[in-house]
Amino acid sequence: MDTSTIEDGGEDSAIARRLVAARRAAQALPDYPGTLPRTLDEGYAVQDRAIALWGQPIAGWKVGRIPDAWERRLGEERLVGPIFADAVQLATGGHPGRFAAIGGGFAAVEAEFVFRLGADAPPERTEYSHEDAAALVDVLAIGIELAGSPLPDINLLGPPIVVSDFGNNAGLIVGPEIPGWRDLADAELRCETFIDGRSVGHGGAGSIAGGLLAALAFALSRCAQRGYPLKAGMWVTTGAATGIHDILAGQSAMISFGRWGRLHCETVRAASVDPQPENAA
Repeated sequence: MDTSTIEDGGEDSAIARRLVAARRAAQALPDYPGTLPRTLDEGYAVQDRAIALWGQPIAGWKVGRIPDAWERRLGEERLVGPIFADAVQLATGGHPGRFAAIGGGFAAVEAEFVFRLGADAPPERTEYSHEDAAALVDVLAIGIELAGSPLPDINLLGPPIVVSDFGNNAGLIVGPEIPGWRDLADAELRCETFIDGRSVGHGGAGSIAGGLLAALAFALSRCAQRGYPLKAGMWVTTGAATGIHDILAGQSAMISFGRWGRLHCETVRAASVDPQPENAA
């Protein structure tokens, strides 16, 4: 998407600047920094401006489910948010991932089945079936979405607010791929989440409404409609397979995907980072 036309003025830009500044300073925001977006399009308008300010290439997209009550009001069942290249960790050799959580903000871990695209999506195409989506996939892997925001009540405020702050994403840990995934039943793709050794949720691909490919097809369609056609090598998460599990700095998480492997994550308190040049994306 061309970010050169993002204007300095307007409330969308002002909100985006405050959200981005809070993330960079690792400072919680007790209240939303402006008028609450009422629709998903209003939320995405803020997200677009925040993407331009963040100054990192997009390595993928998180997909989240919109609760039923909100879905009826907003007219969409899912939402998307960017995953930036500097926030993707590849879990190798059994080493744990690292989650820098903003003190006083929101932080959670989510068990994920993650697609990697093997080909660019056609830039002019804006609608995808499950079969169309599957044809673009290179790999299905296990993963952990790091959900995080300076807003402690972001999920309570509603999906338009979630959308506005990068979809409540703070990163992604990608683990081993699942060989032969196209021939596996959902019942074979199971997982369980533990925090500090205590089981906090279990589920699997069968927990994702419509299935994993429904989430990917949505991401391909919604991102293309916004001017962000997906590219080869991008990662796409499919939804919180065991739920959304709050976590604090100092705690650790482990997600078992059965025979597909285990992923570990250590949570630390986030520190401020140097700002990047605006419109560097």
